Amino acid sequence: MADDLLVIIPTRGRPHTVPEIMAAWDETGATAHVLFAVDTDDPEVAAYKKHAAAYKADGRVRFTFGKRRRLVGTLNQQAVKAAGSYRFLAFMGDDHRPRPAAMPWDARIRECLSGGPGIVYGNDLLQGEKMATAVAMTADIVTTLGYMAPPSMVHLCVDLVWVEWGRGMQRITYLDDMVIEHLHPAASKAELDAVYEECNSEAQVSADTDAYYEYSDGGGLEADLVKLRKLVAYDNGGILAPGVTIATNDTGTAEAVAKGAS
Repeated sequence: MADDLLVIIPTRGRPHTVPEIMAAWDETGATAHVLFAVDTDDPEVAAYKKHAAAYKADGRVRFTFGKRRRLVGTLNQQAVKAAGSYRFLAFMGDDHRPRPAAMPWDARIRECLSGGPGIVYGNDLLQGEKMATAVAMTADIVTTLGYMAPPSMVHLCVDLVWVEWGRGMQRITYLDDMVIEHLHPAASKAELDAVYEECNSEAQVSADTDAYYEYSDGGGLEADLVKLRKLVAYDNGGILAPGVTIATNDTGTAEAVAKGAS
């Protein structure tokens, strides 16, 4: 089965979530491909391999087993690999569940992103519009930046970055009625386990917060936005988006950016 949307789900220690996620795919009528990215050192790796065998005939589902790189590292590795094969790339945690609606959530993602480079996210019933805890974007964003999330972060704060990318390139859509529920302990929808404890530890919160502010305030965010605004301009045939200057001439006046310009 061919599809142009791949959802990447890094997962660890929670093999029981695989059939739950695929049940959500079936309940919502989703055709998007899903890639479960599993660590080879996961104590539950044998259970994941059983699921991989069980879903082998399902054209929507793939598994990958590799060295542990934590959430952002795994997501980036798989997104960069997939960017040349899929038009749209998405991230969900193994604790996200798409919910049924009049129009399937994956169809809405394709519809929103069909106009060119951009980002879309839905309502996770926890953070809402504030954070893109699950996100979809055009694959050319990953190709342009070389990653799907800033590699200086390990787990936290990337949901803030995705919103900043979309707003900064003036290509973001929040769909309040597209529910991709986040079954998180903060919403009293899951019990704390070893994965939650590790990624929400004081040390990890501090490290990812510091990395976020260094990226946001230290020039990394603005450098990425320059690239993303150029991407939008190229998609518009080299015409600058209104109010956005991504290139200047000697007088400082905004000018069009020709495709292929550096």
